[in-house]
Order: sequence, then structure tokens, then C-alpha cells
Amino acid sequence: QVQLVESGGGLVQAGGSLRLSCAASRTMFSINVMGWYRQAPGKQRELVGEITSGGSTNYADSVKGRFTISGDMVKNTVFLQMHSLKPEDTAVYYCTAMGRGSVLVGNQRYWGQGTQVTVSS
Repeated sequence: QVQLVESGGGLVQAGGSLRLSCAASRTMFSINVMGWYRQAPGKQRELVGEITSGGSTNYADSVKGRFTISGDMVKNTVFLQMHSLKPEDTAVYYCTAMGRGSVLVGNQRYWGQGTQVTVSS
């Protein structure tokens, strides 16, 4: 099974920046969308942003203007550049991809294990 691997999380002061990276452990047959979700302590997992194979992006209102998604769908890589971080951004950030891991399986959603982002005040 294809796995997504995230990196780049850590502890930063409010107003700081972090860059998260995600890559598939093996090249996927096809990908429609890649993106990032996050889950804060005691809260449900929520969408942060996503990017389609055509390059279109979508962001949650809470991060719009501060976070930027980029990547290469063909290379199965996606990044999340975060600026002006706030304590409320503290969460485990999960990479996700919607596509086919191989020609033998249908379209499905894949998840990474998550990377912790902690923003101190």
C-alpha cells in the first residue's frame, strides 16, 4: 500500500513560519487532489487546504492569506508554507491524497501519519 510521509513540523513562536513537506512512499498511478488537514487537541480533523492536478487551490478561511500550498502532482509531492502562525494553528497536520495507488486498485483517499505543529504565545 502507498504511504504518505510528512515532515517539517515543530515548535515555533507566534508570528513564526514553518514549511511542511509530504511525499508518497512510491509513485502513484494517478492523483486527483493532494492537501493538508489538521486536528487540534480535543477537536475534529479539518481541512487546511488542497491543490488539484490542474493546480487549483482551496484554503480554509482561517488560514487564507497566511498559508500557501504548492507541489507537483506528477511527482507525488506537496508542501504547506505557513507564515504568521498563531497559537490556534497548533495541531497535528496530516497530508492526504486522493487517487489510485496502482492500476490494480480504484480511487481512494490516502493519509500520512501526521506531523505536530505547536505554536507558543
